[in-house]
Amino acid sequence: MIVLSGARIFDGERFLDDHALVIEGAHIAAIVPHSEKPDGAVQDLGGGLLAPGYVDVQVNGGGGILFNEEPTPEGIARIAAAHRNHGTVGLLPTLVTDAPQVMDAAIAATREARRLTPATLGIHLEGPFLDPRRKGAHELSYIRDLGRDDVATIAKADCGAVMLTLAPNRVGTESIAELARQGVLVSLGHSDASYEEARRAVAAGARAFTHLFNAMSPPTGREPGMVGAALDLDDVFVGLIADGHHVHEANLRVALAAKRRDRFMLITDAMPPAAGGPDHFDLQGRRVTSIDGCLRLDDGTLAGSVLTMDEAVRYAVNVVRLPLADALAMASRVPATFLRRETDLGRIAPGYLASLVHLDDELRVLETWIEGHSSRGSEHDAVADNT
Repeated sequence: MIVLSGARIFDGERFLDDHALVIEGAHIAAIVPHSEKPDGAVQDLGGGLLAPGYVDVQVNGGGGILFNEEPTPEGIARIAAAHRNHGTVGLLPTLVTDAPQVMDAAIAATREARRLTPATLGIHLEGPFLDPRRKGAHELSYIRDLGRDDVATIAKADCGAVMLTLAPNRVGTESIAELARQGVLVSLGHSDASYEEARRAVAAGARAFTHLFNAMSPPTGREPGMVGAALDLDDVFVGLIADGHHVHEANLRVALAAKRRDRFMLITDAMPPAAGGPDHFDLQGRRVTSIDGCLRLDDGTLAGSVLTMDEAVRYAVNVVRLPLADALAMASRVPATFLRRETDLGRIAPGYLASLVHLDDELRVLETWIEGHSSRGSEHDAVADNT
């Protein structure tokens, strides 16, 4: 048993003062008034805020590692370790559009990483079934149509949550419906689709929109486009890159005023320079450079981000002016719900995994726990970090 005390607690919905958290093994056993905390291994956190750890559904890399270049369990472990330092306790390693054999390797690596690295919640396949007109930094030569074999491969991935970003004007509703029936989390993005095309895809089973405003058709007076669909369709989830480069802060405020807050997810779209990596890397033979915190190809195209989840939370609070409770939920409870993990992840409550983040008063990360194991070091963490 471990008892964490001395910090304010955000349980996913409300703030609790003068309470302690009791952890038994990988799970939360109880939240009790400080005066009733049990005897045992008490850790005084000395102030700050204890919150559900961050969940990031779009992580291309970090700490110098790009998932496309290292689609291995070791690569995933190194990405997860780098982002853990920034409060991320669960993530989807994200494969951008690539060759079929790279997709196969990434799925196999994720399946193995699920056993070795607890932060691995599944995989995000961002492409290759995209619209070339909105390809962004995705390599055009790898973009292709979805085939029957692809549906079978993705549906049978067996590696936790499987998120697939596709273009609804390039993939039929029958295929979207079949993927959804098989449990795939279909997300719409990198597309010049109309509002109606996006709406039909959602009706067929699509569950989310990938990085709102980026690489999707914008609204006009007579055609709402993909952005309009994402904001008008109330139940679908929406990913937001809150870094000050991908989306203007005013557009974020407009979006957040347009629909229910519990459908917005903070994401990083992180690339190798994030979480301590070098300021440049190669993306399928093309150089990407970080200049003033913004990643671009040589032609100026945005190519992911250097963002980490703690930075996204701080930006949401300090720049977008979101209430702290909303920002924290968008970094934890909402993505956990999207991943269908709302019964064990994204909250601090009895029975939930003890996957937590301890923040100081400036929302900087002091410590993380993944399934009860602290980032301050344990045999369990050493195994995960060295796989």
